[in-house]
Amino acid sequence: MTERAANRAWRPQAALPRSFYEGQTIDVARALLGCSLVHHGAHGLRAGRIVEVEAYLGPRDKAAHSARGRTARTEVMFGPAGHAYVYLIYGMHCCMNVVTGPTGSGSAVLIRALEPITPPDARTNGPGLLCRALAIDRRHYGLDLTGDRLFVCAPIERGQAQERIVSAKRIGVEYAGAWAKRLLRFYLAGNAHVSRR
Repeated sequence: MTERAANRAWRPQAALPRSFYEGQTIDVARALLGCSLVHHGAHGLRAGRIVEVEAYLGPRDKAAHSARGRTARTEVMFGPAGHAYVYLIYGMHCCMNVVTGPTGSGSAVLIRALEPITPPDARTNGPGLLCRALAIDRRHYGLDLTGDRLFVCAPIERGQAQERIVSAKRIGVEYAGAWAKRLLRFYLAGNAHVSRR
């Protein structure tokens, strides 16, 4: 069976439980690698394997949106884990985060790149590109990711040794001082769909 045919036949597993997202943000970020992000929407099933993420550690993290405090925009970040934080950048691109940690922590993980599953030729090597490919936008802000519409499911069985995780600096957060140097971006080594190596 070709890879394209295999992708057409692919069916997601059940959504990960809320307890998955309630862990420490860095642990959740690393555990998300290899999992699948799935959207059942008006355009049918769209999905990709998560290959790159960035962790944002709450108000103390000067690169996190929650560092500016609790606002209408960041309200969902301070709520229960396992919800989508979707926002617009440059007035045109949506980015999707998953809220992590205990309620009130203001922590989240940005989904930065996917290896496309369906459609298999989608461009998903960046946070704006993957949201466009999976038809994720601000209407999904606050959506519960433990449901069956937009969710994350367990890793695809790869039939090979566990992939190496690379730690690097986050992208586009130079304004955050010392926090810009923290190694809080994680990606799967050698994956062709990572946004930047």
